Amino acid sequence: MSAKVDCDASRKSVIWAYVLWLFGGIFGVHHFYLRRDRHAFVWWTTLGGFGVGWLGEIFRIPRYVRDANEEHPQELKAKMQQNKKPPFSMNRFTGMLMVGYSWGQMMMCAVPPDEFWGINLRYLNYLVPLAAALGVWTVGNIGREQGSLKWPLLAAYAAYPIRYYIYDETVWFTLMVIASSLAFDSFSKEWRRTRTKRNIVKRVGILALCACLYLSLWCSYLYFHGTITDSEGDEIPIYEALHHFFTSPWWLDVKQCLIDTYQYAQHHGWYEVWKQIIDLSDPHGEQNAYKVLGIGPDASQQEITSTWRRLSRENHPDKVKDEVQRRAAQERFMEIQQAYEILSNSKHRRNRRNKKDNSDPRPESKQRTEL
Repeated sequence: MSAKVDCDASRKSVIWAYVLWLFGGIFGVHHFYLRRDRHAFVWWTTLGGFGVGWLGEIFRIPRYVRDANEEHPQELKAKMQQNKKPPFSMNRFTGMLMVGYSWGQMMMCAVPPDEFWGINLRYLNYLVPLAAALGVWTVGNIGREQGSLKWPLLAAYAAYPIRYYIYDETVWFTLMVIASSLAFDSFSKEWRRTRTKRNIVKRVGILALCACLYLSLWCSYLYFHGTITDSEGDEIPIYEALHHFFTSPWWLDVKQCLIDTYQYAQHHGWYEVWKQIIDLSDPHGEQNAYKVLGIGPDASQQEITSTWRRLSRENHPDKVKDEVQRRAAQERFMEIQQAYEILSNSKHRRNRRNKKDNSDPRPESKQRTEL
């Protein structure tokens, strides 16, 4: 018998479940902890069941924990024997309606309204019943209940043609989701007698894939339907703004800079690029210090000292009588002192380094070999 313990199969704590519910409940973190992955994904896509479901779980978490720990199996077995199929639950049925409606609407909003690259993508609207049926099916498969996708999918596509007779989108969409939910509850629903145990890596991978698919719908919606407001208050479609951004002079300059940096790195190495970035970031404040004193980087220590003395005399706070001007002069005076200190320390540091290098009696070729 292996001594290795599966952390994911360990007993779950009510306290930890409540902590995760409090700080990450709207994203379904506590459901993932309790191995209720479908529930976690639904909560993530709907932000805690549109907020209402998350609040209502404060009383249901102990039951979820008992179910995760598989406590009271005889009670569950007796319930399954008493009811051949799970009884009707208004909470679950309402959840199927809301999630199916939400996912279907998300799919419909993600379809481009106009041609994209000369291709008419409106035929993707035929995936709307699929998205709605998937929402119904996912909620129906939470916990100890399960069912196939066949019946809710067939019902959704059977009700979809209603849109050609009822022009009110809310009405025909609601009827389609109701038909899909009723089909699942009537023909697909059954007890989940055994749990499928997956390792944590596989669980995270499946949820990540589902999250990418759902986020792709959001990205498509924002790209084709979203707008941004410019400084003059005019609304511009996001896809137009992105097109103009990638053809703007600013982006072309940045792009060319990135290309030049990559080519330089190919010849000199990324370490040289990193050193140049560090130097350009002015970590010691030398560039700003030269600017404050008004001298160039090739100035000698004598020039730095003479310039510092002159500027210190000209900007001394004691020469100013007005209180407001004296405060500004004092800030300028302190800035000059700090700049002089930075440049003096840099000069002394370089001189010490040069003396150390020149004092090495070994031949240059040997030094290079050791380096």
